[in-house]
Amino acid sequence: MSWVAAELLLEAPVVTSFADALLERGAISVDVTDARSGCVDEQAIYMEPGEDVAVAWGDNRLVALFREGADVKSAIEEVASFTGLTAVPSYRTYPVADQDWVRLTQQQFEPVAVSNRLWIIPSWHAAPDPDAVNIVMDPGLAFGTGTHPTTFLCLDWLDRLLRPGQSVIDYGCGSGILAIAAVKLGASDVTGVDIDTQALQTSRYNAQRNRVQVRFVSAETSDIEAADVVIANILSGPLKVLAPLLSGLTRRGGCLVLSGILEGQAEELMNIYHPWFEMLPAATREGWVRLEGIRRQD
Repeated sequence: MSWVAAELLLEAPVVTSFADALLERGAISVDVTDARSGCVDEQAIYMEPGEDVAVAWGDNRLVALFREGADVKSAIEEVASFTGLTAVPSYRTYPVADQDWVRLTQQQFEPVAVSNRLWIIPSWHAAPDPDAVNIVMDPGLAFGTGTHPTTFLCLDWLDRLLRPGQSVIDYGCGSGILAIAAVKLGASDVTGVDIDTQALQTSRYNAQRNRVQVRFVSAETSDIEAADVVIANILSGPLKVLAPLLSGLTRRGGCLVLSGILEGQAEELMNIYHPWFEMLPAATREGWVRLEGIRRQD
């Protein structure tokens, strides 16, 4: 089967309702991206709890996919009228050949080398180095495949600085990748914590696939014991709120590793955690930051 794609440029106030209406009018899928992606004016959107969330960029590129033969012109005209636009937005259409979409998706994810000894391997790839520490991890509903700078920063810390036998808490475990890496790198008594039941389910599946033992629990669980290392790859908003809790979960003399932080947010986070920790210099990667602190003994 062949397909037809329609591409439009829309401003923020109308793009969400326009996309929803196109789906109602027969579009198979709708994709909305920043129209200025790749330019100096590109704008990232990060959904931090407790903050007003932008649901669209200022200028949006909307691409709707229709079956071949669909009346795309009528669909766009009707949706424009429905959403209250005074004129039909300009658009272009182009054919999309049917392809092996699963294979194309898989080709986007290659093995990731964190170091010479630590690799993240999609399940459909052979390990480049069978003797390395290889973590099998497929993209899915939960965050964490090793490709994002924050995940990479945390994996890099575990690879270089985790000591064999240390206990670890992965707070906000997502896919479980950090907890799994900790076990494979020699940690003992590893606990993954998350508020999302889907994340916990995914983490348990990934741990089983990697043949490691990790205890994954809800953040509402009250019997989480303090650990030598607490690692939290979340976002700056939750990290601010969780400062007393994460501090209490870190043993005196232990280490706290924080990521999911943009460069402009690092100083504020360091000041918030300073009463409990001796904060060390930050590490950065592609605009993201990893913070590290040693829990004070007093």
